[in-house]
Amino acid sequence: MKGPLSTKVPVENWRIYMLYGLLVLLFVYYMAELFKFQIIDGESYLAQAEENRTSEISVQTQRGSIYDRNGYVLARNIPSYNITITPAYLPADDGSIQEVYRELSQIIGVPVSNGEITDETVRLFNECDTDMGITQIVYIQDSLAPYEGVSIKCDVSEEIALKVQENSDDWPGVGVEIIPIREYPTGWITSEIIGFLGPIPASQEEYYTDRGFVLNRDKVGYAGIESWFDEELGGLNGTRVIEEDVAGQYIRDLAEPIDPVPGQNIVLTIDTRLQTAAKTALIKEIQDWNTYLNQTLSSNAVVIAMNPKTGEILALVSYPTFENNRMARMIPAYYYEQLTADPDLPLFNHAISAEHPPGSVFKLATALGIANEHVLEPDQKIEDNGKITVMQQYSPNDPGTPRDYVCWEDTGHGEVDFRHAISLSCDVYFYKAAGGYKDEVPVGLNIWRMGEYARAVGYGEPTGIELPGEEAGLIPDPDWKRVSQGENWATGDTYIAAMGQSFVLATPLQVLVSAAVIANDGKYMKPTLLREIQDAEGNVIQPFTPTLVRDITKDPVIAEYDERMFTTGEFKTVEPWVIELVQEGMRMTVEEGGTADAQFAGMTVQSAGKTGTAEYCDARADKKGLCKSGQWPAHAWYVGYAPYDDPEIAVVVFVYNGTEGSTVAAPVARKVMETYFELKALDSGQQ
Repeated sequence: MKGPLSTKVPVENWRIYMLYGLLVLLFVYYMAELFKFQIIDGESYLAQAEENRTSEISVQTQRGSIYDRNGYVLARNIPSYNITITPAYLPADDGSIQEVYRELSQIIGVPVSNGEITDETVRLFNECDTDMGITQIVYIQDSLAPYEGVSIKCDVSEEIALKVQENSDDWPGVGVEIIPIREYPTGWITSEIIGFLGPIPASQEEYYTDRGFVLNRDKVGYAGIESWFDEELGGLNGTRVIEEDVAGQYIRDLAEPIDPVPGQNIVLTIDTRLQTAAKTALIKEIQDWNTYLNQTLSSNAVVIAMNPKTGEILALVSYPTFENNRMARMIPAYYYEQLTADPDLPLFNHAISAEHPPGSVFKLATALGIANEHVLEPDQKIEDNGKITVMQQYSPNDPGTPRDYVCWEDTGHGEVDFRHAISLSCDVYFYKAAGGYKDEVPVGLNIWRMGEYARAVGYGEPTGIELPGEEAGLIPDPDWKRVSQGENWATGDTYIAAMGQSFVLATPLQVLVSAAVIANDGKYMKPTLLREIQDAEGNVIQPFTPTLVRDITKDPVIAEYDERMFTTGEFKTVEPWVIELVQEGMRMTVEEGGTADAQFAGMTVQSAGKTGTAEYCDARADKKGLCKSGQWPAHAWYVGYAPYDDPEIAVVVFVYNGTEGSTVAAPVARKVMETYFELKALDSGQQ
């Protein structure tokens, strides 16, 4: 019997050929890819492989120190101790690991286990700022880099560090890391000058990484000298290029290490003793007045002392201030928020950044112009009956409105000459001389020429002192008012500007510089905090050199104006006799009959000065309802120098809402001057 019929169907030849062809094409493709991988891209992949096992390690350098003029340390590095664990070096069994954790926990106070590990906790993990336990911290590090140590507890005491170190043989993987942190021995006494350090800001990451800084490790200057001289103080980190295995374990160095370059040391012109005395005197004066009035008269003030002949800043106080030692390890969020929320702005350097109406201390600049332009002759007397009344006009066709401009002395000062106008701070004299008044003073100084003399002595521009955040102040003119206020300039604006009021703004440092120029016979010395720069071994690499900005008696910096008040293109100087006249007026200020006579009576060293009371209405005063017509609050100013015949020290004192400069600011200035000469005698062995 025949079997079943066959069901096999012969495969057509073309199908077989197609299959073979596909196999050949697939083979060729893979061979081509292999060739590309090994031959064409081989070097690239080899380089990537090398990178995978090559690491560049930044070796932290040492930041330079900061000293005062006498060698007293203002900022330095001290050791801080971190307790670390390297996961790869822990014992092999879990029981031994847990025993290490328990014994370590008892010493450093970190729990063996605490918290849960999530993607979010890993992302936000900061070894020196975490509430996690030892187990969780080590687990995270083990998953990232098992052969790199992780800090379990940061900034422990030396005692704890020694205990851990003593047990290191029994605790494999546990160690002590010594890292430098910043210490400020003078703390809040000098914090407004020195500043503090902080983490690298996100906006500057590229700049600092290009300089070899390491994010989340290295710190940079945030304020003061730490910020201004950050590059000099910061030095340069070193570099090591090493080979690691896949687990991150060190194998060998691949290149000669580049040693770190230590930062340079900065020596300041500040005398810490005078700085302390100035801050103490200022705070005491404010507290005494607050107690006497049973209210907070002021909580914001400035004192600056300078050598007018060299520009050296001897003391610089901005009150209130902050404690920069609290920023040394890390910036506590609560403390920083507290500082930024304070309306008195303790992080703000009021000495160089606060712009206030200078009031009558500005009259010194106005006086220079009055005498140098021969608006009034030195002995020419002007009648002061307590006020003048003028028609306030803003355009030639404006009929105007009568307005009174009053003197601080209600009854007036009678007949006043140039020197007495300064010593008595006679407002009416300066009104008339600055803006003109009827036939008595047909042509006044005018706002344009007033601005020339103000800028010549330092107003209206930053001084260039080595501190960040310095402001320029404001010397207004008609063009500025039309643009900013939408109004024309009036004669009354000139009257008020001559008094350092209205639109005129200045920093305390600018006020000090203006008086120092007069004290120094017209020589404007750049104010400076830098005495010298040293290398890490203490060798001087940049010695102190006073910088003369200009000598207004020799350098023609005063623009000439014609009768229409257009500039002629010519420039002139200030005559030496003019400066002598202003000096004499300042000397009379502290003598009998002057506005500061009571405060400087009996002072053994002859001095000279100028009081100032500047009315103001800012947002704070307005919010408190203090800005009442005719009763505006006032800042207290005093600026002066000593000795009168050979100045060594110039001092400015500013007290926010301090009312009278003669009663509140002047006593502080006297105390600073007297302390200076006491210290001078002490240093010379005369005491």
